[in-house]
Amino acid sequence: MQRFTAACAQFAITPMDATANIAKAGAWVQRAADQTGAQLIVLPETVTTGFVPTVGPLELWDAMDEIPGRLSELIQKAAQAVGAYVVLPSYERGPQRGVVYNSAALLGPNGDVLGIYRKTHLFPTERINGPAAPGAGCSNGWSTPGHEPVVIQTPLAAIGITICYDGDFPELYRAEAIMGAEVIVRPSALLRSFEIWELTNRARAYDNHVYMVSCNAVGPDAGGNYYFGHSMIVSPIAHKLAQARGTEEVAFAELDPDPIKFITYGTPSPMIFDHLRDRNLAAYQNILTPAHSRFEPARRS
Repeated sequence: MQRFTAACAQFAITPMDATANIAKAGAWVQRAADQTGAQLIVLPETVTTGFVPTVGPLELWDAMDEIPGRLSELIQKAAQAVGAYVVLPSYERGPQRGVVYNSAALLGPNGDVLGIYRKTHLFPTERINGPAAPGAGCSNGWSTPGHEPVVIQTPLAAIGITICYDGDFPELYRAEAIMGAEVIVRPSALLRSFEIWELTNRARAYDNHVYMVSCNAVGPDAGGNYYFGHSMIVSPIAHKLAQARGTEEVAFAELDPDPIKFITYGTPSPMIFDHLRDRNLAAYQNILTPAHSRFEPARRS
């Protein structure tokens, strides 16, 4: 891993106006590069439309495109113009009409699409046949899940990709850490609470000794939700290196390529453990067993 600067560009979108949002995203990529010199720029989840659409999966498929495609082209050019890696999150057309993925693509500094992650843990309201989302144009969700963790080797670092609700599932982050991830990005449209947002970002960083670059949405979507922002960058010892406010702005930090020598920040106390190496694999024999909480949520989907 190199020493480099990562940035989260959090800005408000116009619900369901992909053309306007892509143009704005391009401008924020340029702004993040100009303000910070960032070599990795992360945008919020579903930046082309907002998280909750006003249409069902068939119409959403029509409105979106494949990646690469017409919606990614401008951001690919923006990445090339600033010479940075850019994480572009968007709904993505699947192989047949009605199959829509909640995706995030890593674009290289030459504009190429280096890899695409398709959200594996869909929030209940977004997954097809899930419970209705308030304000949504469809009653049973719109997204189809992906099934593969993604880690992309770059000259900067090995970059893993996750999206929002994925952060509640430590197994995915451990899988990407085992695959060699040094930095894991988490574009999000998280509403539940700031405490959960902060907790999951810091825990996933500390669990796996990885940097978390987590860009949360700010402003409204078509479902009447209003996102609180507070994008953050967290070190592998759970130190928050940067945090945005609840408004449009860029949060950035320099990432140290040798980050776990000390057990906490601001002290010389040495770290003598490695969470990956210290795992007792024999204890995890049932980790892939289907299960549900012994406590009941308000409703299940």
